[in-house]
Amino acid sequence: MIEVRPSEARGPADHGWLQSRHSFSFGGYYDPKYMGVSALRVINDDKVAAGAGFATHSHQDMEIISYVKKGRIEHKDSMGNVEQLPPGEFQLMTAGTGVTHSEYNPSSTDSLEFLQIWIQPNQLGIEPGYQQKRFEPISGLQLIASPDARDGSLLLHQDASLYQLSLQPGETATHTLATQRTAYLHVVSGIVEVNDEQLYEGDGATIGATDSILFEAIESVEALLFDLP
Repeated sequence: MIEVRPSEARGPADHGWLQSRHSFSFGGYYDPKYMGVSALRVINDDKVAAGAGFATHSHQDMEIISYVKKGRIEHKDSMGNVEQLPPGEFQLMTAGTGVTHSEYNPSSTDSLEFLQIWIQPNQLGIEPGYQQKRFEPISGLQLIASPDARDGSLLLHQDASLYQLSLQPGETATHTLATQRTAYLHVVSGIVEVNDEQLYEGDGATIGATDSILFEAIESVEALLFDLP
């Protein structure tokens, strides 16, 4: 079973300096049919103008993942981290008991495009934490975050795993979905066929009630796959 969330159906937001598309209800966009999938609560596809950004603000009890598509993020937080996040690197911030941070586009000429992802943790009130890592691109599925940090992945405080899918035209990959689990796919770029359903850039799909998921690239594709409880 696949339920497609077309790119153009996502909730729009226009703040001048920030143009965003929300896969699920967020901020001023609300749709009771799209409140998230399992523990996956937010996927915001954000475009930030040159020199602009998110001023210092707070979070609590949330796993927050950022992935840059274009440009660079300048990150500062109350844990003392001052970092630059370029394309190809993943950032995972555990808000836990509470953290404040800011995210800016340091370029004076170029826009920043990135995905902001929130996953609800299965533990509340834990110590805040910060992780950032570059994963060398490989063909197929690559584990990015997991509940046990296996295979060098980032530690995620939830029974969920995040994979990066990278395929060239004609290449395929498979993922086995365990009983009573759900998958969500977000297409970052390109075109991919998922169990005979064709998905395009910005599309999302909830996948359940299947033992195996087959991905075949129609064009060079990059996507994020969430294996969720």
